[in-house]
This record gives sequence, structure tokens and C-alpha cells, in this order.
Amino acid sequence: MSAVHETVARVHRTEWARIVAGLARRFGDLDVAEEAAAEAFATALERWPADGVPPGPGAWLTTTATRKAIDRIRRESRRDDKQREARIVYDDDPPEPIGAVDDERLRLIFTCCHPALAMEARVALTLRMVGGLSMPEIARAFLVQETAMGQRITRAKAKIKAARIPYRVPSAEDLPRRVSGVLAVLFLVFNEGYLATGAGTDPVRQDLTAEAVRLARLIRGLRPDDGEVAGLLALMLLTEARRAARVSATGELVSLAEQDRGAWDAGLIAEGHRLLRERLASGVAPGRYQLLAAINAVHTSARDVRDTDWSQIVALYDHLLRLDPSPIVALNRAVAVAELDGPEVALAAVDRLEERLGGYHAFHATRAELLRRLGRSEQARDAYDRAIDLAGNTAETAYLRRRRDQLRG
Repeated sequence: MSAVHETVARVHRTEWARIVAGLARRFGDLDVAEEAAAEAFATALERWPADGVPPGPGAWLTTTATRKAIDRIRRESRRDDKQREARIVYDDDPPEPIGAVDDERLRLIFTCCHPALAMEARVALTLRMVGGLSMPEIARAFLVQETAMGQRITRAKAKIKAARIPYRVPSAEDLPRRVSGVLAVLFLVFNEGYLATGAGTDPVRQDLTAEAVRLARLIRGLRPDDGEVAGLLALMLLTEARRAARVSATGELVSLAEQDRGAWDAGLIAEGHRLLRERLASGVAPGRYQLLAAINAVHTSARDVRDTDWSQIVALYDHLLRLDPSPIVALNRAVAVAELDGPEVALAAVDRLEERLGGYHAFHATRAELLRRLGRSEQARDAYDRAIDLAGNTAETAYLRRRRDQLRG
């Protein structure tokens, strides 16, 4: 990849959401915003190699995208719609009153997470519009086909347009019921950054994890007494604290058991633990994100993997399963059960999930590790092969290949 292409890719990571959000506010149309932003980046790829990268790449892209949007609206406008066209071109409307949060990207998130949309549509649309993820990346996050995901996002944008859903932060009265959808979005954005699935991307995308943390902090300022907001922020911080130790110098994923715990970020761990202690002191029953954060708190409390309190982790997963009886939670619980009751008990629990998780790489990776521990090497190799075929993260694939090849040796 040339230096200019690398620059465009970097600016896309840092500026996409801001550009789309600004266009959405000005023109009130997500299709116009997304397509104009995409055209601006395409123009940059054409012009910058010859003209050079401008001093302010973000400003150049914003100006170019705005012109692209205006050109499109002019083409689509009817002849008698001159007043509307002039208003868009000169942007002389008075500024919108400041809402609960003065951040364009949060306004865009709340628009994409409107309750008129199905939950999956809200999350997928926001991953595309705010996170800048590609269709393949979003499809992998949902374990669905790329074409199906594209149709889902197209329908969501059409519904926003047809229903005239406003581009604004909700009122204080509406905020509580709107936050859960935003948290789901931030959780998936963070997860994609933590274990990136895009071809040609870094295995860990710090731009996405940092943006998810930043937005979670803003939501925390909005809802300081919301336990799940605090729980999600704590979960992100405790996970992000381990980032430096997760990928080796050769680009291979490092398992939790093998990580250098001295490389973990003590400041982020302390902040995450403090948030959880505050929630525990409130006496309110924990929700899903708080329980996930508590599991991570147990892991980050252990100085050595041998000091991990697996019985507490299994108990937390039991509680979590009552709130969220999903196969993913059951799979993660089985990993902890293997440490407490042995791999044979865990494997029986994992095998019961095959019908629901047969297309999920982590299911086969977990089976491979359990079969390995039981000495069933041939079956373990087959499971590793299946996991490698399904995995999208380069560092994870490298780890799985090494584990498989050790058995062949």
C-alpha cells in the first residue's frame, strides 16, 4: 500500500464519523451523507497521489463531501424546489438548539438508534454510519450473510427517511429508554476494534476502541446513575487495559493465560474496578454489562493466571445466563467450567451448542482446545481447521494455526 493510500485509510478511521455526522445534520438524509462522504474519500484516492495530501485532510474531505452532497441534491431537486436548494447551498438556517450532548457523533448515534427501528437494524446502521465499518465486517459481527446485512441497513435508512426521524439528541424524558440501544452499538463497535475482522486491517483497531470508550464516557456524563452505562464503561476499560499484551511482536494473538500481566494498564484497571465498586455499593441488582465487567474484574485482579477465582467466574456466568440465555454466554461459561470441573464436563456443554454456533469460529476454537486437553489430537486438529476457516482476525488465525501445527508435530 502506498503512503497516500495509508494516509487515506488513517484519515478514514479518524474522520469518517465526524464527516458523516456533519452532513447528516446539514442535509437531514443518511443516504446523502454516507454517499457524499464515500465519494469524497474516493476523490482523495484519485487526486492526492498527484496533488499531494492537503495540510488539513479532514477539512478538505468535509468540503469535498459537502459539494458532492449539494451536487446530488441539485440533480434530484425538482425545478420548483429552488427555495429548498438555496437553503441547503447557503446553509443560512439558525443553528439547532444544543441538546443534552453537544457532540455530532452522539446525535448521529441517537438517530440511528431510534426506537422505530428494530434493535438489530439500529446496531448495524450505527456500525456503518458512525463506526465506518464495511458490510463484511458488520455481517461477521452479526453472523449473517453480507447481502442480508446490506438489505437490513438499506431498509433502516429508508425507514428513517420515510418516518422523518429527526437528527437530534432525545429529550431528558426520552433518554432512559433510548440509551440501551446506544449501549448495544458501542459494545459492538468496541468488540470490532478489540478483535478486528476486516481483511487487511490491524488485528486490533485502537481507533474503534478509543471512539467507543470516548462515547461511553459521554453517555456516562448523561446518565451518571445508570448502572449499565457504568458497567459498559468499566467493561471497556478493563478490556482495553490488556490491549498491549494481546498481540505478540510477530502478530499472533496471545491468550489470556499467556499474557504478560505486567504490560496491562494499571490505571485503566483501577478505574474499571472503581466503577464496579460504586455500582456494588448502590445495592441495585447488576445488569448484563455490569456482570461482564465483573468477570473481567476477576481476571484483572489475579496477579497470575493460577490465582484466578474460577468458581466466582462461573457463578457470575450463571447469573448472566439468567439475564441473557444466549449461546455465546453459554460458550464462554464452558471455558470457565473447564478450569473448575475439567475439560470433559466443559466439552459436553460446548457440544450442546453446535446447532446454534456451528458457523461461529470461537465455538470450534473452544472445542479444539478442550479436545487437545483430553488428548484427542485428530479431532482437535479438525476443530482447529474449522476455526481457521471461519476466523476473520489475522492475529487469531496465526494463533490457531500454531496451536494446530503443534499437534501435527
